[in-house]
Amino acid sequence: MFPASCFQRLRPSTSLSTNLGRSRSIKQHAMTFVRRQSSSVPLKSPRSWSPIVIGSIASGLIGYSLSAFWKPSLTSEALEETEPKYGSPKDFEQAIKELRNLLDLDDAVSTHPDDLRIHGYSENDYHPSAPHTVIVYPRSTEDVVKIVKTAVKYRMPLTPFSGGTSLEGSYRGSPVGGICIDMSDMNKIIEIHEADSDLVCQPGVGWMEINETLQKKGIPLFFPLDPGPGATIGGMMSTGCSGTNAVRYGTAKGEWFLNATVVLPSGEVIKTRQRARKSAAGFDTTKLFIGAEGTLGIITEVTIRLAPVLPTTVAVVHFPDVKRATEAVIDVMNRGVGIQCVELCDSEFMRSINLFGASQRKYPEQDSLFFKFQGPTSASIAETAKIVKEIVQKHGGTGFELARSEKEAHDLWADRKNALYSGLALLEGSRGWSTDVCVPVSKLPQLVYETKKDLERLGLVSIVVGHVGDGNFHTQLLFRNDKELESVREAVHRMVERAIKLEGTCTGEHGVGIGKREYLYEELGEGTVELMRSVKRTLDPLGLFNPGKLYPDRIDKKSKH
Repeated sequence: MFPASCFQRLRPSTSLSTNLGRSRSIKQHAMTFVRRQSSSVPLKSPRSWSPIVIGSIASGLIGYSLSAFWKPSLTSEALEETEPKYGSPKDFEQAIKELRNLLDLDDAVSTHPDDLRIHGYSENDYHPSAPHTVIVYPRSTEDVVKIVKTAVKYRMPLTPFSGGTSLEGSYRGSPVGGICIDMSDMNKIIEIHEADSDLVCQPGVGWMEINETLQKKGIPLFFPLDPGPGATIGGMMSTGCSGTNAVRYGTAKGEWFLNATVVLPSGEVIKTRQRARKSAAGFDTTKLFIGAEGTLGIITEVTIRLAPVLPTTVAVVHFPDVKRATEAVIDVMNRGVGIQCVELCDSEFMRSINLFGASQRKYPEQDSLFFKFQGPTSASIAETAKIVKEIVQKHGGTGFELARSEKEAHDLWADRKNALYSGLALLEGSRGWSTDVCVPVSKLPQLVYETKKDLERLGLVSIVVGHVGDGNFHTQLLFRNDKELESVREAVHRMVERAIKLEGTCTGEHGVGIGKREYLYEELGEGTVELMRSVKRTLDPLGLFNPGKLYPDRIDKKSKH
């Protein structure tokens, strides 16, 4: 119908005047077209309707032109936003009264100083702390809706709290106070579908409790994501967690969370998808909330996938240096053998195990690998162990030791899992700053080498523990006073910068929280960060959900320590 020139693709422009010029040009095409048509078709009363036709077509084309070509850029300049406006102290007092009436339970709302401190401060990190105004303990999705609507009504920041194991300040309070919504009373396993290998639960139940329950019921399944003890499903989903099993089972950003029930900042309750193992119906809104750290909604129910429990055993082997250990792991992984976990422990960590004294053995104080093998039969595990032993020896590995019993395997793995307490044995009276980054596996030796050189220069004592199978690198940096703490901060900053330059990430599994948000511009790029902000503003226009976390301040992209 219309001339091809009407719909010719024009180059995008950020100039409004240019786009309006194009609109006028398109309007002229439309008027010419209408005149031609009106001269060739007999009309009963052209004066009565020709202006209407012309105006309708022209205005439609102008609208099309503006929508097609006037596209604001997702830059910080184009998306400037005002600071959130929160309620007054009197508003907050009224909100607390209303919450007590709405929830109608004596222990559902607390303003006790001890509760406020526990929820606004952490022994696990050294980021700035701020107390909440009130702690609220919901027991159902309906309770969460009431809390959210109250927060919106009185403009109170709302911060979710789950297991309290965050290492990056994810549940710190807002400087103005607000509501901390503690999900620990929503800790029920709702349904177990053994035949479908999935389970429906509330967000406050821990992964360890889930696996213990399945074992007690004689169900040969387990949830394979294994972050720190005490971590709960809601927090694990919100931070995009993983653990030692990631080399075999992946992370929270895989398909382990099938769906979630979420209370949005509007108070609306959504369920992201059905329980089917896979779906091609639209984009995956479940993943929108994985890694969002409670900034887009409050998770109240989750369906998680389960995996079959397979027999396992453990082995340890020692290397002259990290480079050869990492090269051995790459070779092992490329053979496709049954590896559930492979952990890199540096020589200082091995020394700390010996000093700590909890182990039943004395280890060579060398860079080492701990393997966990898995397979359907003992024969398959034995074959994997044989192949791995041959590979590591080719790369300079010595002292390969395979557990001879289930107890010995448990004890070997416990030595690896005791990293936090073992590490502190290296420096009497010290505290530890734990952090993580992740790089492509082939870049891990360079990252470890350069980081350890930097720590030596600063005179800091540390240990390195890495999920080497996927390039995830953890350090525990020890300090005894404020001066050493500042050196630790400096070292962490440089380690993160180093990882990003090696095509890595500022956090492999701990999340962003307060501690890592300044690095997102450098890692993800401004366009991606602003896209994240756009999603945040769309769902939470008042900026109430976990403010100050995840999204970097715009000045941070230019700041350097």
